[in-house]
Amino acid sequence: MLRRLAAIAGLLAAGLTAPPSLAATKTAIFAGGCFWCVEADFDKVPGVISTTSGYTGGDTPNPTYDDYSSGGHREAVKIDYDDSRVTYEHLLDVFFHSVDPTDAGGQFCDRGESYSTAIYVLSEAQLQTAKKAKKAAEEELGRPVVTPVLRASTFWPAEDYHQNYYQSEERTFTRFGYVTRAEAYKGYREGCGRDARLREVWGEAALRGIAK
Repeated sequence: MLRRLAAIAGLLAAGLTAPPSLAATKTAIFAGGCFWCVEADFDKVPGVISTTSGYTGGDTPNPTYDDYSSGGHREAVKIDYDDSRVTYEHLLDVFFHSVDPTDAGGQFCDRGESYSTAIYVLSEAQLQTAKKAKKAAEEELGRPVVTPVLRASTFWPAEDYHQNYYQSEERTFTRFGYVTRAEAYKGYREGCGRDARLREVWGEAALRGIAK
């Protein structure tokens, strides 16, 4: 115990922050279309510890990028966050303002249920909080929000190359030739019209809570 306190004191003296305790680490699961984009957005939210792209909501085990949609899964992101720094309520507010929750057919240029939005709750408290956040989003927009609030099922992490795709310096082949995955992500996000559509839906509140 004394050694642990000494270690924390050393971190503070060095101007560093002690890691969050396990008790303060919570999890949220959101589907918001392309998981590269959701991951990129939530990594910029203060208090988020880590994000993991994956698949959930379907009925087939061990889904892959090639077959997840046929098993009824959505692309989703598991967000581990420090509950002492950011609340689930705030993460929900960030989520709604980073998607088009009025679109039941997918998100932006990506169409189909596998790209549609959803909130997967892990407890009764999350369920009630998510319902309130959905109602608040409807009141702010003045129209129905189609994003369902669902009980979480197994979350299957996506293949390694999908993780932190938006930051990766690995090179990949595209119709424009070989570029880094980070460059491919930037071109995809712009070409898909994600941010432009968010501004149409939310105005100045688009991407609220995400550090620029």
